[in-house]
Amino acid sequence: MPRSTVAHVDLDALRSNYRKACTLAGSANVMAVVKADGYGHGIREVASALAGETPKFAVACIEEARAIRDTGLSQPVVLLQGIHTASDIGECAANGFEPVLHSDQQLAWLERARSAPAFWLKVNSGMNRLGFFPENLSDVVGRLSRLEAFSRFSGFVTHFACADDPQSPMTAQQTERFKQATLPWPGAMRSVGNSAAHFLPGQELFDWSRPGIMLYGGSPMLGRTGLELGLKPVMSLEAPLITTRTVRAGDSVGYGAGWVATRDTVMGMVAIGYGDGYPRHAGTGTPAAVNGRRIQLIGRVSMDMLAVDLTNAPEAKVGDRVELWGNTVGVDEVALCAGTISYELLTGITARVPRAYRSRSEA
Repeated sequence: MPRSTVAHVDLDALRSNYRKACTLAGSANVMAVVKADGYGHGIREVASALAGETPKFAVACIEEARAIRDTGLSQPVVLLQGIHTASDIGECAANGFEPVLHSDQQLAWLERARSAPAFWLKVNSGMNRLGFFPENLSDVVGRLSRLEAFSRFSGFVTHFACADDPQSPMTAQQTERFKQATLPWPGAMRSVGNSAAHFLPGQELFDWSRPGIMLYGGSPMLGRTGLELGLKPVMSLEAPLITTRTVRAGDSVGYGAGWVATRDTVMGMVAIGYGDGYPRHAGTGTPAAVNGRRIQLIGRVSMDMLAVDLTNAPEAKVGDRVELWGNTVGVDEVALCAGTISYELLTGITARVPRAYRSRSEA
């Protein structure tokens, strides 16, 4: 019989978070970002759950777009990282994939293509990862306007570097730079809004927003959790207690003997570790929960298990379910303790952990 470590995925919460994004987006359309295997939740299941909600999906690469088509869904799929070979152009045209083009090489592939997909152009408004500089945009559009493929041009995309920080002036600067750069083409659609941008008062989102982490209940904002932003947790990561014992004062637990009991302490071992994607750097004091009571980790996280202090849950017994994050303990809390972000935790859960999907609306 397999161990009962599992990631429960609440598809109703996912849809609720998407609807909140739509409300915050105002007049902008909302494409659901389901890259990185639906932020670790399962791209096929996530896309299917959102199929009745979103008019368009967004992913990083063509492999992820193919996974959406494998489910039988027909919505357009935006490739945020564009294409990686010339042959991708034809596949995009045949399957309704919309690449975001950001380099001269990609433009050359489009120029040589026999058929063209709908496509977007990436504008480098200041993040300096991908995209055409604003001062070069006229030449780029002029080059493309001579092609028959230009009739498939959708619009312009940019990405914010500091939207997670409401105090940063950079988002406003990027917005203005993007707006001025795209002003000569008023008929083209524009997209700027990552998850964080939805929570910035007065932030212009133009024609299409692109929420990602907020759909899954994680916070895109510095210093605020998803729950504080009104988002519902979608993944509840759970594992069983496999043993309990009393550690005597002066005894240590785990590798490196880094945690030493200052008093007799009831300890439990939980069947999950960094081999499952739980962060190794989540040390002593990281919250967890059992039977609705908050507890905390002690000592180092091992590959297959971790230790918890059961002082606050004296009734806990072998077989009880421990929530590593979910409704009682937010994934953002765990991320803070591990010195990372919820994006990494959610996408890092390995295939060793089965996903179990639930949806009252589909029951």
